[in-house]
Amino acid sequence: MKKIVLMSFAAILVMSCGDSKKEESTQPEIDYSTAPKEDSEASTSAPATNNHIVLKAGDDMRYDKTEFTVKAGEEVTLILMNAGEMSKEAMGHNFILLKPGSDASAFANTAASAKATDYIPTELQSEIIAHTKLLGGKENDQIKFTLEEGTYDFLCSFPGHFATMNGKIKAVK
Repeated sequence: MKKIVLMSFAAILVMSCGDSKKEESTQPEIDYSTAPKEDSEASTSAPATNNHIVLKAGDDMRYDKTEFTVKAGEEVTLILMNAGEMSKEAMGHNFILLKPGSDASAFANTAASAKATDYIPTELQSEIIAHTKLLGGKENDQIKFTLEEGTYDFLCSFPGHFATMNGKIKAVK
């Protein structure tokens, strides 16, 4: 009985806080109209390609997806959403797409000391295809890039995040 009362109280509290003053957002205008549906079923035959990616990160130091398949030679739009609450100084997230042959682990180690450039090491710019800015909680960024056929590593370069925030994009014809 106590659980029901507490859960009811918590629900009322959450609902009552919902429509307080809304902050003005300085977020860039992002087009979500072509975003993939969250619960679409994947085909078992060939990997589905989608050149519009919505990637979420949070205070748990994880991306919600770590593998994507895109159509090679066509523009890819990637939206990174930091769904967390913490500031970018405490728990910032970014998305860095590396060129094939780059050592993602070595990149992340070098990036950890590049605080002045939001953990994007200037000496390794030649290894980067595209990257978002470093995001704090509830911030979003959008980037566009085109890939040739192949497999590409991506990562978050905030110190300590590489171990759990990395993945691969496969570009197919």
